[in-house]
Amino acid sequence: MISEAGLSFNLIQTERQNHARELVQGLSLSEWDGIITVSGDGLLFEVLNGLLDRPDWEEAVKTPVGILPCGSGNALAGAVNQHGGFEPALGVDLLLNCSLLLCRGGSRPLDLLSVTLASGSRCFSFLSVAWGFVSDVDIQSERFRALGSARFTLGTVLGLANLHTYRGRLSTVAHSPLHRSVSDLPLPLPLPKPALTSPGSPEPLPILSLNGGGPELAGDWGGAGDAPLSPDPLLPSPPSSPKALLSPITEGVPEMPTTSGLPPPTPDAPGAISTRGPPDHLLPALGTPLPPGWVTLEGDFVLMLAISPSHLGADLVAAPHARFDDGLVHLCWVRGGISRAALLRLFLAMERGGHFSLGCPQLGYAAARAFRLEPLTPRGVLTVDGEQVEYGPLQAQVHPGLGTLLTGPPGRPGREP
Repeated sequence: MISEAGLSFNLIQTERQNHARELVQGLSLSEWDGIITVSGDGLLFEVLNGLLDRPDWEEAVKTPVGILPCGSGNALAGAVNQHGGFEPALGVDLLLNCSLLLCRGGSRPLDLLSVTLASGSRCFSFLSVAWGFVSDVDIQSERFRALGSARFTLGTVLGLANLHTYRGRLSTVAHSPLHRSVSDLPLPLPLPKPALTSPGSPEPLPILSLNGGGPELAGDWGGAGDAPLSPDPLLPSPPSSPKALLSPITEGVPEMPTTSGLPPPTPDAPGAISTRGPPDHLLPALGTPLPPGWVTLEGDFVLMLAISPSHLGADLVAAPHARFDDGLVHLCWVRGGISRAALLRLFLAMERGGHFSLGCPQLGYAAARAFRLEPLTPRGVLTVDGEQVEYGPLQAQVHPGLGTLLTGPPGRPGREP
């Protein structure tokens, strides 16, 4: 298809971790119109961080990038496929759709998330930051990589059988009231009506009862028939601890052991990346108090997900109204108290982006421009774009339209182009 479209290219096969990052750092970008990874999401992570680590990063990061999906999750490709107007697809069908869109040409600005880790190193994310169930499944299913996308199905089953909760703090900074902002985030009130919409959204966002908005266990969302979930035994909650607390942060970040129960990231892993790139003007130094206007949700979490595009996987629509260039990071979390069966229902509904309409009282959502995550449980797994990074406090800020994504022309939603 690419040859018939008359596109000339140079094909390079990577040989080791961070090889793509090294290649783009030495590439003469003026000779090329774009960089395409034939891979999963991890290789594109390397490419973008390599571009941002160049001395000429301001021009380099404008180089259009794209993806032809050949990985396990293929989240960005799923979002590109939806943007192009195709029905959801997996495997070869998804690869063919993305190849066709690439040949047709067309690009969009791509928001990038600057993530500062506990050590002070910084990397840039185009996809997600995850803690809890999502990151546990992602990393622990690595040993099933030969199964392709089925590794996540098996990993989910195993994760549900050994489900944990993690105590922590999620802090966000308010943004335009056009969106469901942090002012709505942890209050025990339903969202105002009429429903708010994201810019350019074809439909209103679902009305959610954020941070519960009701009884801690409502209907069959709780642990009926399940062994009750409890906070990680390594850090039990004090008996007087409220289930959730909304307050400004005034204290610094606690010291955190870096152990996660898994092998730590290697020196070449994403957590060790130190990039140039734009300054994070919304964020104070990690470990210092947050400025006025930030609010904090503290409690026991099953998962916390910060996602930029709509898809968490080719067949998982975590943020249905997200766009590549909406200037927002979409925060989703599930609090402790949910049953295993209910959590499974959420992920099954996520295949079509319908999880917010289920009315799960433990499911929360907010859109923000920056956030800080402080795990209070000593052990756990953090991932950035599916890659394990050092465990500990982190913070992140959206840089709107910093990159350029080759998407092909937009299609009509629900219609084959």
